[in-house]
Amino acid sequence: MNPTNLTNKQLSELDSLFELVSQRQIKDFGNISASSKADGSLITSCDLWSDKTIVDGLASIAPNEGVLSEEGGKSIPNTKAYWVVDPLDGTTNFAAGIPYWSISVARFVDGKPQSSFLIIPTLKKKFVSIKEKGVWLNNQKIEPKNNLKTECVSLCSRSIKILQKKPNSIFPGKIRLLGVSSLNLTSVAMGQTYGAIESTPKIWDIAAAWLLLEELNCSIEWLETDPSNLISGQNLSDVNFPLIACRSTEKIEILKPWGNLLLEK
Repeated sequence: MNPTNLTNKQLSELDSLFELVSQRQIKDFGNISASSKADGSLITSCDLWSDKTIVDGLASIAPNEGVLSEEGGKSIPNTKAYWVVDPLDGTTNFAAGIPYWSISVARFVDGKPQSSFLIIPTLKKKFVSIKEKGVWLNNQKIEPKNNLKTECVSLCSRSIKILQKKPNSIFPGKIRLLGVSSLNLTSVAMGQTYGAIESTPKIWDIAAAWLLLEELNCSIEWLETDPSNLISGQNLSDVNFPLIACRSTEKIEILKPWGNLLLEK
């Protein structure tokens, strides 16, 4: 099999796998407590179950392809094709009873995302992106949105500090904090916001949304580290990929002076 493309059989098996995980997450939502990880972020037994279920499923669906996951191995696999998994992006929301989180999975080939799957269980939304083929939402192909008039900009909880660094300047947008990196970026791709500034996303936070943005003709400005230059064996546990994502390069220029504030010590 050509390792570049997934077969229809694999896509169908992935769909079943993600549906299984979605149903378990919805069942556990509001009925589970969280504990803190070493970095201060939260984790639940559902995160761990979801991670193991997805990783085991991928081993069956795509044997001999490595996996990097938030709750598992965090080094880039030494295989031509590998998977990047965030089994439950938005654990804080999930644990707090806020019904907004995602399952975020991307398959990389030669270091770049080739296909990605982003599921929002509570909204019954499933995005599938395939490199140079486009994006499907619930099996319906969607087209890039033009002539958008939204004034909203997504910030993450850590990028909000940029407002304190320019107290006398008016931020160029109505701020939204969704609390989920992958969905902040998806809001740009879907035209709900015109831009997003992410301060400390890890590779598993952005992997699926990265391809979604590219396929819908959005622009990404990597502020520090470009994930296009990842090296096999590299440990990404502590590597952040601060970025600005926008509907267009013109919008990037509007947010860039603010995004650059993230790099100031």
